[in-house]
Formats: sequence, structure tokens, C-alpha cells
Amino acid sequence: QVQLVESGGGLVQAGGSLRLSCAASGSILSTNTMGWYRQAPGKQRELVARITSGGSTNYADSVKGRFTISRDNAKDTVYLQMNSLKPEDTAVYYCALTVTVLVGRVSHDYWGQGTQVTVSS
Repeated sequence: QVQLVESGGGLVQAGGSLRLSCAASGSILSTNTMGWYRQAPGKQRELVARITSGGSTNYADSVKGRFTISRDNAKDTVYLQMNSLKPEDTAVYYCALTVTVLVGRVSHDYWGQGTQVTVSS
């Protein structure tokens, strides 16, 4: 079994910064693609940023140049540095990891519990 624990959300004024973390623990052989998604009220969940095991990244157009995704493979942790935050960034942010587990060496997708980010104008 694998558990994901998110942290770092909160309330910030427009133009401010926050850093989200998502740490995986459990029967992990390796963590593969790691990503952050968000869901605003009344909207569908959308991809914010993603990073592969090799370090390749891609971002939603709306956050390019403001958000940076990174990972620490030794800690099975993914980060999202969010700068120049805007009110439209307000949402619940979820991490999503593809993890190869020890038992059977098969890959599964896991989601974090979500953390609220609120940006005031």
C-alpha cells in the first residue's frame, strides 16, 4: 500500500508564493511520473504540471513562467513552487503519482487528499 501526504496549501494575497509538497510512503519500488492537478469550484480537474522520472516537465499554459515542479527521488516527494499567484489559481490542488510497488512490481496511480490554495485579490 502507498500513502500520499500533501502539505503547503493556504491563503495568500495575489502576487504571493506558496510551495506545495507531496510525499509518498509505503511499499514503493520506484516513483515514475509525478504531477499536480487542481480543481476549482464548478470546474473540472485540470493538469497543472507534470514531471517524469527523467526530469522532463510540462505545464499548463496558465501557469508557465510562474510555477515550477520538481522532485526528490530519494524522498519520493514532488514539489510545486507557485509564484506570482493570481486569484484564478484558487483551487484544491491534488498530487498524482505513478508508483511501481514492491509486490509484483506493478505500477499504480495514486492521488493525494488535496490541499486548498486560496489567493485573495
